Amino acid sequence: MRTLISTAFVSLDGVVEAPGGEPGYRNSGWTFKDVEFLPEAYEIKGREQQESAALMLGRTSYEAFSAVWPGMEEFAEYKVMPKYVVSTTLQEDGLVSGWGDTTILRSADEVAALKETDGGPIIIHGSATLNRSLSDAGLIDRYHLLVFPLLLGAGKRLFSTSDKATQKLKLVEYEAYANGIQKNVFDVVR
Repeated sequence: MRTLISTAFVSLDGVVEAPGGEPGYRNSGWTFKDVEFLPEAYEIKGREQQESAALMLGRTSYEAFSAVWPGMEEFAEYKVMPKYVVSTTLQEDGLVSGWGDTTILRSADEVAALKETDGGPIIIHGSATLNRSLSDAGLIDRYHLLVFPLLLGAGKRLFSTSDKATQKLKLVEYEAYANGIQKNVFDVVR
């Protein structure tokens, strides 16, 4: 069974929306505008590329990342990695060329079936809506969270507000940095 890893930049109050400057959100770019940059706080991002075997995105994140990441040297390892886009609306003609093999999945059931295949870990970047639905379906196995010392108030959240049973997590790696960012890696306890 493949491991499904959710990785996110998240504010202390759980907001994940527009960390890199995506338009349309009042706090857009909060990861670099409001917190001092320390390279060591982002070490996990390089490690994620090296340890992952595939990349999973929701449609909105795919459309944003596929316009930029294929040409960025810091994301070169993702370029050749198989990609899975979970969307009920994206069509094959909406996929970009030159960014490796991309498969569209239409449901959480298809994600569950993918997890049953052979292969290494699958990492989910961005994709707030996808994260919430896969978490609620019990499909995420690990969380890589960089928690920023900010309270953003409104914005898309990493976790849903659905009424569900308690999900226990085990902290397997952590570090705090001088700029207030905390790295928290949690395995989901089954």
